[in-house]
Amino acid sequence: MTNAADVLQAWRLNWQPDEFEWRSLTWENRVDLNREEREQRKRERARRDRLSFGGRLWGVGQAHRSAELDSERLARYGLPAFANERALAEWLGISLKRLRWYSYDRKVSPIYHYTRYTLPKRGGGQRVILAPKRTLKAIQHKILFELLAKVPNTDAAHGFIKGRSIATNAAPHVGKACVLNLDLKDFFPSITYPRVRGLFVALGYGFTIASVLALLCTESERISVQRGDKTRYVAINARHLVQGAPTSPAIANLMARRLDARLHGLAAKQGAAYTRYADDLTFSAESAEVATRLLRAAKRIIADEGLTLHMGKIRFFRQSARQVVTGLVVNDKVSVPRDLRRRVRAILHRAVQTGLAAQNREGRQHFRAYLHGLIGHIALQHPEQAAQMLAKLREIRD
Repeated sequence: MTNAADVLQAWRLNWQPDEFEWRSLTWENRVDLNREEREQRKRERARRDRLSFGGRLWGVGQAHRSAELDSERLARYGLPAFANERALAEWLGISLKRLRWYSYDRKVSPIYHYTRYTLPKRGGGQRVILAPKRTLKAIQHKILFELLAKVPNTDAAHGFIKGRSIATNAAPHVGKACVLNLDLKDFFPSITYPRVRGLFVALGYGFTIASVLALLCTESERISVQRGDKTRYVAINARHLVQGAPTSPAIANLMARRLDARLHGLAAKQGAAYTRYADDLTFSAESAEVATRLLRAAKRIIADEGLTLHMGKIRFFRQSARQVVTGLVVNDKVSVPRDLRRRVRAILHRAVQTGLAAQNREGRQHFRAYLHGLIGHIALQHPEQAAQMLAKLREIRD
């Protein structure tokens, strides 16, 4: 058996000093050489696209992991193709280092790229808004206007789409015997990071680029924790679409394309109409029996698409009562509810005598802006009445 001493002696006999004069190097030379090797390896890693994006994002399916750039699919909609992360960073107008800083998921982070605030919901409770800070907002606007906006939406979708509105969403349901309103529960939070990554893969992007784009468009809710003199932001749920990011409505619409196609097909078979405004789904039919069948089938389809129906917000409206779709009456024509118009006129009439603040009985912040919003809503279908209201509002002191 060969021992260690024999191996060492054989190595000495075969060593060729002219191949690598290691013995002639000083200790400082050796340290510099090791440092240079490390820097070289670091530069090589930086040139390669990442395969990991944070400890919480493990468990990637093979279909996503193996996805590669598909130029033909991207060309269908004229989408930009990115050969690697560096190309994406250049397109966004930021450095590769900056791009990777924004697109890495951390359970605990020293910085939060969003500003959190809440708004009251109409039915009670608070709606969490996460507004991206300036640089990230600019990145998301670029993705929205030069990528997402190029992908067509379904005819059934009316929310957050140029040329469509709550009025176009309501119009197909005018004069129907029965109107059925449904609401999706936690629509944005249910669209998680893996699903958004899957959308970008389906559009034709490879795994790394799809992952980076999905990270740029999603976030977790976080709570701030103080550790000594340092603040840390701890994620309390999975990454998902957030209300406040400019990309969220467009991604949500694209994610709902199959849902829209299935529900539209369901309605067409029953001779009914279907539209969707964000998370509000509306069917209208010529009888309550048809509407009931639509509800049963819609429940199955919604669950099959990985979404949740808000059972407390199912509404049937017969033609004998006021039928409302996204806040507009559709019994005979699309119109703003008469009681809302009367209420705004009454507030303005009294405010001429008392001032605007005295009429803010619900204690709303920015009450004048709130009234501006109501008048703008009325102007959709009643422009002449809204013009009179707006003129009076301008004359009233706060």
